[in-house]
Amino acid sequence: MWVAVDAMSGDYGPECIVEGAVLAVREYGLNVSIVGDEQELLDLLLKFEYDTEKIRVVHSSEIIGMNDSPSIAVRAMEDSSIVKAVRLVAEKECIGVFSPGNTGATMAAALLHLGRIPGVLRPPIAAPIPREEGLPVLLLDAGANVDCKPEYLAQFAVMGEIYSREVIGIKQPKVGILSNGEEDKKGNATSLKAFEILKRIPFNFIGNVEGRDLYGGGREVDVVVCDGYTGNIVLKATEGLAKSIFNVLKHSIRQSSLAQTGALLLKSTFNAVKKRLDYAEYGGALLLGVEGICMIGHGSSNAQAVKNAVRLISECAKHKINEQIGKKMAEFRSIMGDGIS
Repeated sequence: MWVAVDAMSGDYGPECIVEGAVLAVREYGLNVSIVGDEQELLDLLLKFEYDTEKIRVVHSSEIIGMNDSPSIAVRAMEDSSIVKAVRLVAEKECIGVFSPGNTGATMAAALLHLGRIPGVLRPPIAAPIPREEGLPVLLLDAGANVDCKPEYLAQFAVMGEIYSREVIGIKQPKVGILSNGEEDKKGNATSLKAFEILKRIPFNFIGNVEGRDLYGGGREVDVVVCDGYTGNIVLKATEGLAKSIFNVLKHSIRQSSLAQTGALLLKSTFNAVKKRLDYAEYGGALLLGVEGICMIGHGSSNAQAVKNAVRLISECAKHKINEQIGKKMAEFRSIMGDGIS
């Protein structure tokens, strides 16, 4: 099984992407197709020792930038690294694709060249959120669909439950709707109708959850669904808060010699906390519901993030995530509806 990696679109250039691909080969024995400027990538690969049978370079001559219009760029720049990487999946040469580039362009390329799994109304972005203890909470949609119908939220919940159970490893994931209160009647018109749909689906639906529950500060929940507008705000606020907390700690420690001594004693603890909150440990966010596995990385993805993204794509393929989603969409169609209403 080969995994396609867009090497040209990240914030830091292709070097860390190449290093991450090499790490995935070394540590997990996976096969990686690196897509980008052939000569540049071959020169970078000379810096590393790896099984040359497990990494191949696919040339592309164009790069879609972060500020390019996704829909226009994907059609106009067919030889871009993002589009070529996605097409490797469409042509069945690879099982999945990872890109740390323009999120909209990655989604547009996936929808154009891969298409949706039959029955899926809108593919959501599923983002893992670290919590106080245990495995991460899965938040979806984290930005793909700004405006949602109740049927979309219901499908997000079903897809998220499958991903949480099969890949994250939670046996019976607790599924909730993000709302402004736990009571059944709290929420807006969309979430209230989605609530009624999800009550009828045979899985572990626990009702409404609040923002604090995402991090382990309230009700226990494993999959949280919301529209992409809300989800993206939650995701970016979470990233910003985590960064701010560490910056405040660093600043405070520098103000006191006693605090610096304590920090040295707690260095291993701080490192463990930092690792737990590091996006690189999760690789990226999966675009669920498309034919093929598509993982969207942070623009500043480092080698560790790339390595873990390749691993997660492989895990999704092994657990046949897309096949399971297709079956559930068909099984629950009469309950979830077709989104026409």
